[in-house]
Amino acid sequence: MGAARTILIALPNIGNPFYSTILQAVVAAASARGYAVLVAARLSEDPSRWLSDYLLSNRADGLLVFDGSLNTTSLHKLAGDAAMLPLVASYDELPDPQVNSVLTDNRAAARRAVRHLVDLGHRRLMHVHGATRNTAPHERLVGFLEERDAAGLEPNSEWIIPGDFTMSAGIAAADRIAAMRERPTAVFTGNDEMAIGLISRLRELDIDCPGQLSVIGFDDIAVARHFAPPLTTIRQLREDIGRLATEGLIDIIEGRRQGKEPLHVVLESPLVVRKTTAPPAG
Repeated sequence: MGAARTILIALPNIGNPFYSTILQAVVAAASARGYAVLVAARLSEDPSRWLSDYLLSNRADGLLVFDGSLNTTSLHKLAGDAAMLPLVASYDELPDPQVNSVLTDNRAAARRAVRHLVDLGHRRLMHVHGATRNTAPHERLVGFLEERDAAGLEPNSEWIIPGDFTMSAGIAAADRIAAMRERPTAVFTGNDEMAIGLISRLRELDIDCPGQLSVIGFDDIAVARHFAPPLTTIRQLREDIGRLATEGLIDIIEGRRQGKEPLHVVLESPLVVRKTTAPPAG
């Protein structure tokens, strides 16, 4: 059993409302098992050295990683040959397969979002995607492209816009849409913050949502249902993510998981249909 009875949680942006719910679930699950929680808002430049400092000095027994910028491939040696690394990763891209993980079905969820738009009759679809930290494209972008192609829709490179998961990225995307000669009729954004920024700017540009442009987000943050109009989105089960990641980590710390086979949990994210999606005009 760990000596510190403390786990460390690494978050990319503690001010993002998406992570506040996860953090509450982590604290509740850890407290129920008799563990305290330390929060790190940003990892150091050398994660192996940083983890060695906390884990090997017994200041923390394990690490929950919600920050995909951590290069976990350099951490395998910390566990030793006979032990499982006391680390559980959970973020919006596929982590190192040798690392324990609790994930949302990002690619499949993106396909559900696109299928909803196609079922409404949309044929001109745009995606505002988030930044990727891997060499492979973001999983939500991959899902968008797969379902778009499966529906037989023509690709348009102008309708694939990079973002950074902020409202500012959504605002910038709205400005680009307004300047287009041929506009999409529906937009799937990589998260709710970009969707909210996009819709807010569309309103300023006198582009009606969903009358002229349907918008669907990803996450279902608390404000999504109270936004005007209420946001259609993919709901990530944040409480389950935080709880399962924490319980899995503590089981590893306490030796309840035997062998070297990593923990891999994939949660299905349901589509929540509200008022920002509708059939295309005309």
